Amino acid sequence: MTTTIRIAAALLIGGDGQTLLVRKRGTQAFMQPGGKIDAGEQPVQALARELYEELNLQIDPGAAVYLGRFSAPAANEPGFTVQAELFQVHIDVPVSPAAEIEEVRWIDPAGDGGLALAPLTRDLILPFYRESLASTV
Repeated sequence: MTTTIRIAAALLIGGDGQTLLVRKRGTQAFMQPGGKIDAGEQPVQALARELYEELNLQIDPGAAVYLGRFSAPAANEPGFTVQAELFQVHIDVPVSPAAEIEEVRWIDPAGDGGLALAPLTRDLILPFYRESLASTV
C-alpha cells in the first residue's frame, strides 16, 4: 500500500500579496487549496478541477506557474506523506467555500495568520513564498 498522496496545490495570491488558505470540514489545519490528482490527469488539470469544485474558482491552466514538487507529512492522514505539485495562481475575484471546504482565509505570508497550519504549508510553502518575495525586493 502506498503511503504517498499525490496532489496539485495552489499558492493563490490576491492583488494585495496575501495568500489564500482553506480548511476542510471536520479538520483543524489550514492548507493550500487543491486536491488529489486522478489517474491519467495532468497536475495542472487537477488543480483547475479542484479549485472549481472547492472554491467556485475558474482558472486558466495556462496561467498557472509551476513552482515545483514539495513533500511533507499529511495533515489529516496519519502515517501518510503528501506530495504536492505546486502552482502559483494570481486571482482578483472573490472565492467561496464549496464541497468539503468549510472555511477560507486570506493571510499575510509574513506570518501564519494565527492559524493552525498543515505541515506542507507551514514548513515549506509559506517559507518558499516569503523567500521569493524577499528576492524580488
